[in-house]
Amino acid sequence: MGEKHLDRHPDDHAEGAAAPSEPDSNPGPEARRHAPATARNRDPIAAVLRDLLPPNGMVLELASGTGEHAAYFASRFPGVVWQPSDPDPQLRRSIEAHRLAASCANLRAPLDIDVTAPLWPLDGMAAPPTAMVCINMIHIAPWAAAEGLFAGASRHLGVGGGSGGGSGAGAGAAGGGLFLYGPFKRDGMHTAPSNEAFDRSLRAQDPSWGVRDLGAVSAMAMGAGLAPPEVFEMPANNLALWFAKPPGGKENR
Repeated sequence: MGEKHLDRHPDDHAEGAAAPSEPDSNPGPEARRHAPATARNRDPIAAVLRDLLPPNGMVLELASGTGEHAAYFASRFPGVVWQPSDPDPQLRRSIEAHRLAASCANLRAPLDIDVTAPLWPLDGMAAPPTAMVCINMIHIAPWAAAEGLFAGASRHLGVGGGSGGGSGAGAGAAGGGLFLYGPFKRDGMHTAPSNEAFDRSLRAQDPSWGVRDLGAVSAMAMGAGLAPPEVFEMPANNLALWFAKPPGGKENR
């Protein structure tokens, strides 16, 4: 079944103390929130990212949630600068707490980014992001969030080539792209009965949510100037998708 992204789904509660409306600059360990799904999916996701991410550069993570993925991937890929973000101040507090606990020099403090906003506050970044990562978000947000995500990727991704540079052995030239992870329909059909049940539960909570169709997502990406996706089968009936930014693309800081 598609895994639910913690703190973005009413049935998947965080483990940790309630947070104030605005994050403080030095949250303690009690601010760290935990998503059980992270421990299950982080290694399969890292195995795919290893062959997609460039050996260096900036990775912008959208909808970072608790911050556990950000802390883990920053430690797994020390050559890149990992920039987490989330529009929720409570989750940014958790992200910052995980960042302080991880003590990774390449992990930045979280940014306040709402993917649906026409402008993303990226002025403080030293360079355009070479890659973007978004895990378990577009099915538990309105379709406008997916539209905003691809529009932002088109605007802000650094120009790359091919299907990614690869941080593992045999990596080629660095390539820019957007990585998505989550449950998807294929040709309008669910890939497993559990995903169909999950989709019903999402739509019952918010009619604007739901498991998205791979074809519709791919068409949106290509309309934004990204390449058709590379598709990776993942555990628990999830998919990982890599949308490369083709050579000749332009970036906007």
